[in-house]
Amino acid sequence: MRAVQEGRLPQENLLAESSFCLGCRACEPVCPAGVEYGVLLEEMREIVWQGKNRPLIVRGLFLLVKSRWRVRKLGVLSRTARSRKADPALHLMLGCFERALFPKVSRTVSEIAPEVSITTKQGCCGALHAHNGELEKGKAMALKLGDELPGTILTTAGGCAAHLASVIGRDRVKEFSEWWLDKDVALSKIEENGVVIRVGFQDSCHLRNGLGVFKEPRALLRQISEYVEIPNASGCCGAAGSYSLLQKKNSRRVIAQKVEDIKLLNLDYVATVNPGCTRQLASALKRAGIKTRVVHISELVAMVAR
Repeated sequence: MRAVQEGRLPQENLLAESSFCLGCRACEPVCPAGVEYGVLLEEMREIVWQGKNRPLIVRGLFLLVKSRWRVRKLGVLSRTARSRKADPALHLMLGCFERALFPKVSRTVSEIAPEVSITTKQGCCGALHAHNGELEKGKAMALKLGDELPGTILTTAGGCAAHLASVIGRDRVKEFSEWWLDKDVALSKIEENGVVIRVGFQDSCHLRNGLGVFKEPRALLRQISEYVEIPNASGCCGAAGSYSLLQKKNSRRVIAQKVEDIKLLNLDYVATVNPGCTRQLASALKRAGIKTRVVHISELVAMVAR
């Protein structure tokens, strides 16, 4: 990036390299200089991923979430949570692709948290744009969503949480597990066939490395299950937003060892806090013939909170 900035390398040299990086931000917490590499990557892609250099898949994703009515349409065929007025200072963010791929997540939160207000007319938070070459538009979309959903925004997507918090303020954004822990609700262990379930957890990279939220979901899971730490659970699963679509082979290489580790642990469930991670893990485990179920952490909480 510095070489391109100083004219020692042509801009085209960054194109391939900017596509290989997962953008997981794992380098940030361990950088002694505190370099915010995630910001640098987003700024670089805003320069490089323009015009013909923008991947076709990314263009298609942008088109899907271009307007609020298109975002709402993503959930037309799936039974997402219904709009309702509850606490005017607490709103559930439905997400774009989560409402289409995993509508049960929003329904679950609506059932176990009746105090949360829900509106199906909300738009995209802009995380997709910020991570894929339209940083300024991504920021503008986050600000707009912040205006649409006043007060605290409760989110079930780690990537969205990190982006939204970086734009409208950390105090206004709560990821589900940290919000639920603050409620201080006593939960019992979940049993299946008389045995406490064994649960592992996969971190959301942006939630962990961007917002520093990783202890909370583990604490929650220890309350309701026999919690088992998956080796390198803090390491990226290879989903990385659009990465699993743009770099399919590399994405599968990233998750390969994680699949083997999960197989050896004999888990009943793997809990996630991000739809991209849910999709990536569920697909990989299915390909490997592993019966461990992948669910959002709210779905496990719902087993004992209803």
